[in-house]
Amino acid sequence: MTGRVEVVRAGALTTVQDAGRGGWAHLGVPRSGALDAPAHRLANRLAGNPGTAAVLETTVTGCAVRPDRPVVAVVGGAPCRVTVDGRPVAWGAPVRVPAGAVLDAGPAARGLRSYLAFGGGLLPEPVLGSRSADLLSGLGPPPLRDGDVLPLGYAAGAPTPAADAVPWPAAPDVVVLPVHLGPRHDWFTDEGLRTLTTAAYRVSPQSNRIGLRTEGPALERARTDELPSEGMVLGAVQVPPDGRPVVFLNDHPTTGGYPVVGVVAESALAAAAQAGAGTPVRFVRAGG
Repeated sequence: MTGRVEVVRAGALTTVQDAGRGGWAHLGVPRSGALDAPAHRLANRLAGNPGTAAVLETTVTGCAVRPDRPVVAVVGGAPCRVTVDGRPVAWGAPVRVPAGAVLDAGPAARGLRSYLAFGGGLLPEPVLGSRSADLLSGLGPPPLRDGDVLPLGYAAGAPTPAADAVPWPAAPDVVVLPVHLGPRHDWFTDEGLRTLTTAAYRVSPQSNRIGLRTEGPALERARTDELPSEGMVLGAVQVPPDGRPVVFLNDHPTTGGYPVVGVVAESALAAAAQAGAGTPVRFVRAGG
């Protein structure tokens, strides 16, 4: 049974996200997709969906929606108060939402981003094989506003019992990012590289889906000339003129002209998705 979901309260920034649109970097299209990929997959699993199905990704303040048919929903990712028509229900577990009832995911108690998965998934029109909103290029559905309506997919039945589901990870107290040096680490002095892996950094309030920006000491450059634009990958640690590392996240540009001192493995980036402003950040040598 298909249906629709109406946005009652869009919150600060709520977007549709799935597993992303990989394979288009040669055309300048970022990957996009859910920033906290493990939370996205687990929410879908508990809702009875494939792990790649489209969900809602909220930012800090949560959101509220009203389905026009009964639906099983899961609110996961950043912990928050969840209600159905004002009555408290479970966070991180399947909840049955009657037709016309309001499912409200409140402000994040810890972390930044909550994920709302619905049995059958959300079905806005795909662009280049993905339903994800891309804040850099503008591809996919735009950030949600109050009153928007999204198509809801067919739900075959009740979700699989989740007795074996892994626990939801907590939002990090410290973000530890293992970094593989290169390709432009030789643009920095030995002292600059020591600074990267020993200094105390914090998440900047200027962080977003494009990149996790840091506050802390600048990395000393060995070269100050211009670097021609070159390809950028997910997890690239780019160093702009202020010398403070920026870790590229899912909506990052596909090319850039500032040197990349290293790359953080994708498996370590989920913590960055949930790290609020002021959270301590440590860069460590991968494998060290």
